[in-house]
Amino acid sequence: MKEEKKQVLAFDFGASSGRAILGRLEDGKIVMEEVHRFSNDPVMIGDTMYWDTLRQFFEIKQGIIKAKQRGGFESVGIDTWGVDFGLLDEQGVLLESAVHYRDDRTVGRQEEVFQKIPKEELYHLTGIQFNNFNTIFQLYSLVQDRPWLLERAKTMLLTPDLFNYFLTGEKKAEYTMVTTTQLMDAKKQKWSEEILDALSIPKGIFPEIVSSGTVVGEISEKICEELGIKPAKVVAVASHDTQSAVVAVPTEEEDFMFISCGTWSLFGTELKKPVINETSFAFDVSNEGGYGDTYTFLKNIIGLWLAQESRRQWIREGKEYGFGELEVMAQQAEPFPSFIDPDSPEFNTAGDIPGRIRKFCERTGQKVPETIGDIMCCINQSLALKYRYTLEQIEACTGKHFNMINMIGGGIQSRLLCQMTASASNRKVLAGPVEATALGNIAVQLISLGEIKDVKEARQIVAKSEQTYEYFPQDKEKWDVAYEKFKTIIQE
Repeated sequence: MKEEKKQVLAFDFGASSGRAILGRLEDGKIVMEEVHRFSNDPVMIGDTMYWDTLRQFFEIKQGIIKAKQRGGFESVGIDTWGVDFGLLDEQGVLLESAVHYRDDRTVGRQEEVFQKIPKEELYHLTGIQFNNFNTIFQLYSLVQDRPWLLERAKTMLLTPDLFNYFLTGEKKAEYTMVTTTQLMDAKKQKWSEEILDALSIPKGIFPEIVSSGTVVGEISEKICEELGIKPAKVVAVASHDTQSAVVAVPTEEEDFMFISCGTWSLFGTELKKPVINETSFAFDVSNEGGYGDTYTFLKNIIGLWLAQESRRQWIREGKEYGFGELEVMAQQAEPFPSFIDPDSPEFNTAGDIPGRIRKFCERTGQKVPETIGDIMCCINQSLALKYRYTLEQIEACTGKHFNMINMIGGGIQSRLLCQMTASASNRKVLAGPVEATALGNIAVQLISLGEIKDVKEARQIVAKSEQTYEYFPQDKEKWDVAYEKFKTIIQE
């Protein structure tokens, strides 16, 4: 009798939508089936931007019901973006929906925190890139503005840990998510009491840190009864979506460079130990936790958010184009007339990104892009050049040279961006898989269930499961000239 393959259920939450995907091993490949897709929209109430946490958990339940109808599952794993969290009271009740990382409660908080603990000292403790939305600044805003909420809180759970708790009743903090908070001591791999004391953040709210791939419990009896399902394990996968994606980089090399490309672009390499020194501090490079207690040495770069939000602005103006049409317009535009720094603060928030791009170019004395094609060309070329800039920083910090860049995630559906990345960086680009995050989530569950030996085997399986595409550098001299101009723009 043929042994039935174990099937697992992955929930992959993005900034605008989420999915439930069944996965299993079949003939040496991971086979996936999407069973549920749902919108994931922020909600403005007064001046605060929230996530709709209760709706998100409702959608998890819907995904579980649909997965049951497609053969069931042995385990569940949930990955999301980093940094955001929910607070539970003494009875384990959620005090309020999680606040969105794009909320403006953290504006100006970095400078306040640096008065309590110097910036360089904070970096050397955590090894984490400074972003306004990091958990440390979100929690400090509560210390200053809503201390009563922290006084009522018994437990802080990061988003995927919160959902795991809703499913199991177990309160744990998964390692890769913890590192995004800028509250973990990178060398000791535990919550930093020094930071918490300096900022008057209550230490008792932080749960035990567990390694990626830990089975945190089983779906509760009450939920099993409600949904009509059998008990299943809940695995704390590499719960930060970037780290699930890194598990699915299709490489056999120990040293590799990747770009996890989506709304954000995460550009980095996997290391056994953190790199925390004066150079990495000057370049503001992050040491985020990876699967297997590794470190992902990376930079967080604004990615396709620029194109996504520009498209939304054009739709508001009555010009509705698909991303394929926008890419054609970009290809037809004049190359290299003007550039932006994708990470300039004015591009962080929603709104008229095309208008802000024009103002940036005008302010920096460049040709102002007028047409939609000009704007899209500017975005793609600027992203590709920022990738090269980041590549040089990471190589300088690690002392390593990388001949190839692995591009993974939904952003690689832009062949234009893949080609520009190869040309700008003068490196071969291997693009794929598109579904890296879901594949990594599934792979970690299968490792935890004993179906896959380890991450090395998982990456070999991913390489056989998904098609990849190669891009080679073109027009080196033109891109080199453009890069010199780009550096003067972003260093002003």
